[in-house]
Amino acid sequence: MAGVWSLLRRFYLTAYNWIVFAGWFQVLFLTLKTLKDSGYEHVYSSVEKPLLLAQSAAFLEILHGILGLVRSPISATLPQISSRLYVVWGILYSFPEVQKHPLISSLVISWSITEIVRYSFFGTKEAFGSAPYWLLWLRYSTFLVLYPTGISSEIGMIYNALPFMKESGMYSVRMPNKWNFSFDYFYLAIVVLAIYVPGIPHLYGYMLGQRKKVLTKTKNA
Repeated sequence: MAGVWSLLRRFYLTAYNWIVFAGWFQVLFLTLKTLKDSGYEHVYSSVEKPLLLAQSAAFLEILHGILGLVRSPISATLPQISSRLYVVWGILYSFPEVQKHPLISSLVISWSITEIVRYSFFGTKEAFGSAPYWLLWLRYSTFLVLYPTGISSEIGMIYNALPFMKESGMYSVRMPNKWNFSFDYFYLAIVVLAIYVPGIPHLYGYMLGQRKKVLTKTKNA
């Protein structure tokens, strides 16, 4: 029974990783094509559907960690996936006013290259039991550049959406109401920006530690 479960787990994770890889590959292809043909103003409209689908699929990775399908710690997975879901749904999708901002391009390119490498690495590892060293190196090295560009683009997009949040009152709940409750989406965004301050060095430090651990172990093997 344990062997059957292991086989099913491996088949599912292989399929999951390569399907999401294909989604991010489409995002990158459409981004580069649009930049060449039309300019950065049209990037979001060209990638919206595959971007939303590919990033939303990452929610399953939280469940994978909870169910024990993967060994990735929830403490590292949850903040990164949550922040990205917030950016794609709570910022880009919700506020059309920011959808033509030039930072969209750096955001999407940083994310898509990162995820193409990551999902191909795990897809190969699940399918064949291991991945070639060059792919391992890319998995634990590309973040050195792409994490700063991606995270700065995330922060920039949230910041640029603030005036539109305040003006529209979208997702906010005003008093009085029958629940006697108020909520301001604008101030939630301020809190999210504040969380990035301790979150960035924590996650970057964790990834640096993982890089050193994995690459050193591989060299000594």
